[in-house]
Amino acid sequence: MRIKFILPALTEATSPFFRPIKYSLFPPLGLATLAGYCEPTDDLTLVDEHVETLRFDDDPELVVIQVYITNAHRAYEIADLYRARGSLVALGGLHVTSLPEEASRHADAICLGPGEEVFPQLLAHARRGQLQPRYTGRTRSLIGVPPVRRDLIRRRRYLVPNSLVVSRGCPHHCDFCYKDAFFQGGRGFYTQAVDEALAEIERLPGRHLYFLDDHLLGHRRFARELFVGLRGMKRLFQGASTLDAILRDDTIELAAAAGLRSVFIGFESLSAANLERSNKRQNLKSNYRAAISRLHDLGIAINGSFVFGLDDDRTDVFERTVDWAVSVGLTTATFHIATPYPGTQYFARIAAEGRLRHRDWRRYDTRHAVFEPRHMSPETLELGYWKAYREFYRWSNLARAARVGGATAHRVRRFLYAAGWKKFEPLWDLVIRSQRLALMLPLLEGILDRPDTRSAEPETRTVPAMGRSTPAPSSANVSTS
Repeated sequence: MRIKFILPALTEATSPFFRPIKYSLFPPLGLATLAGYCEPTDDLTLVDEHVETLRFDDDPELVVIQVYITNAHRAYEIADLYRARGSLVALGGLHVTSLPEEASRHADAICLGPGEEVFPQLLAHARRGQLQPRYTGRTRSLIGVPPVRRDLIRRRRYLVPNSLVVSRGCPHHCDFCYKDAFFQGGRGFYTQAVDEALAEIERLPGRHLYFLDDHLLGHRRFARELFVGLRGMKRLFQGASTLDAILRDDTIELAAAAGLRSVFIGFESLSAANLERSNKRQNLKSNYRAAISRLHDLGIAINGSFVFGLDDDRTDVFERTVDWAVSVGLTTATFHIATPYPGTQYFARIAAEGRLRHRDWRRYDTRHAVFEPRHMSPETLELGYWKAYREFYRWSNLARAARVGGATAHRVRRFLYAAGWKKFEPLWDLVIRSQRLALMLPLLEGILDRPDTRSAEPETRTVPAMGRSTPAPSSANVSTS
């Protein structure tokens, strides 16, 4: 069977918001995972429109398209074209699960929730030319998921081709989290078997890994056994965690000893009222500075994420947030305008209050104010967002942040990491256009490595064996994203 997997561009290359380096970081693992269910005799194509031109001079029998909110318009355009030419089209992803009725107008079949459970059935129906209108997964498990079809990925087009996901979902439930509704309807957070995760890592070349999991430390037993298994592999890796998991026990020390070199943390807001309203309660009980200090001592760089425009934010929020992020020594910062995504509690509340400005999904990209904030105008919110980026990434602030915490070598590496990410984008653009991204990976590894800084050496402890996909204990907190 001829099957084409497509990730439409989230932001078109002609857009002033298109940053080649941002959209050349990671390959489309979700689609490559689904491709693992296909037969060896199937003729498979995987196209990521961010890094290659999508051509229409083919005749696939089945087209599978992954839909996010900002690429929905483009995804529907592609789907309509292929359906008009006689191909069967299946749509899935976050936006499809959020707005199934909208998506169903452009597809022969839609998939709600993660695709691992339902895609084999969809494939069987497609081979008979009899797709059902809707496929909905009810259980949540990664048992028996085949290896990711990395042979379909053009590794040289990505800075971080060794990205992977060893869990699904998050144990927390933030009211603005786009992914929360996607992973509910069953167990909202679950993991691979540790031995299967380690086997996938063994297959990856090179040293550097990037875990795209929403919360790599979210299941304590799984995370600890994973880090114990990674310890002897001499890998360098990056991932995401919540503040409370960093402060909980010595799991973060195990991670550092296994090769963790940078961590993404959703601080989101410095306002307790905002955190409470957003159901991000694990931040309320966490000591921000204690967690940051612990990470600095371990030589781990910090990418902090912040949201502007929540209901307790006034016009001083931008300057206060940047000053705080620099003063505590964050390596990089990611800023977002609060965005009410369909399917979230936040969207329902903002819509009920009559505060939505429009439903042009292309502008729901966390760079535009798509709703009316409580204490400032939408224009002020957008201007403050851009100003925060400019101020945090001033050379003087990068240097000031790098001087905070950790050994000297760690401070130097943090400065180089931040400067390389934001200050040399013309160079990145040139490297991407010449398809030489693979040449930059040794530089990234060199910056992340830290053989001359103090490394954690936690006491080795017995971790219960986890030879199967493991459900996580439930919690009522929020996501890191």
